Amino acid sequence: MARNVTEAPVRLEWARRLAAAPRTLPLRRYGLQIGTVAMALALWVIYAVRAPQTWVSNDTIYSSLMSTVPLTAMMALGLTLVVIAREIDLSFPSIMAVSALVFVETPGDPFFGLVTGVAAGLAVGLLTGLIVVRLGIPSLVATIGVLFFWRGIVLVATGGNGSGLVEERASWIGKILVGRLAGDRIPAQMLWMLGFAVVLWLLLNRHRFGAHVYLVGDNVESAKMMGVNADRVRITVFTILGGLAGFAGVLAGLEVSYFWPTGGEGQLLPTIVAVFVGGTSVFGGTGTIFGTSMGSFITGSLEPGIVSIGLTGLYTQVIWGAMIVLALVMQAVVKGRMSR
Repeated sequence: MARNVTEAPVRLEWARRLAAAPRTLPLRRYGLQIGTVAMALALWVIYAVRAPQTWVSNDTIYSSLMSTVPLTAMMALGLTLVVIAREIDLSFPSIMAVSALVFVETPGDPFFGLVTGVAAGLAVGLLTGLIVVRLGIPSLVATIGVLFFWRGIVLVATGGNGSGLVEERASWIGKILVGRLAGDRIPAQMLWMLGFAVVLWLLLNRHRFGAHVYLVGDNVESAKMMGVNADRVRITVFTILGGLAGFAGVLAGLEVSYFWPTGGEGQLLPTIVAVFVGGTSVFGGTGTIFGTSMGSFITGSLEPGIVSIGLTGLYTQVIWGAMIVLALVMQAVVKGRMSR
């Protein structure tokens, strides 16, 4: 009886915060979102002024960005959920390669290859979540190990050799996944990215699971006291990222009509930059799908933007690194002011 009396205020408080989370939590992040939009607009103005022939008079650059940025954005959206839950996952580049390999090796219709490839990504993500949550290994260390392990598996299985995907690209599933719409101007992967963004936005802002993700990232012990199954939430976000990375890996291979065992190796830094520049807090409990989507296009436009204004592409990583540091500093400042 005493236990019921003690738990009643806790459950009442949980219900109050759960109902208020979709409305109040985004208000705390508006400042970072506005900063992300301002950064995107400032970069575009610089590109347009310095290279108008590329960014104003020609729409080819935008079609190109819509074919490459969505692959990064899909994984960044999944990583956003992981970081909101106060975890980190660095293994998704290798998950891309694993899923692409499974897609290539699955006999029969490419649709079944897509299903098995995404399933492989989900399975690897689930396994990673179990290693982190059930064994209590810090996610940073665990996912670095997973990153190298699965990359090694792919390299050993293929002997370091790739394979063509010309027939798969020409198939009906290839046209649905990476075909072109509106007179070859809009790549299909752009629509897939927007679809995932809408689904994850609804999940975070209109579903109880999203409120649980925010609560776990804000304070895992308090979330447990409020009745949230924090372990299941953390495992689930790793699994979601694995599935999105698997899907992106298949699309990446189809886009270039070739499977590379090293596929995904260049995705780690731009994906992380997209998440943090988009306003997701490294401290957990804060992040938005909109911000990450904007961050993905900011990072995706950097290299072509730098080259178009006459600089060498070697500046790209310097700017990416600086953007991460500045984003983290801004988050620390905002967090410090909010705690006063």
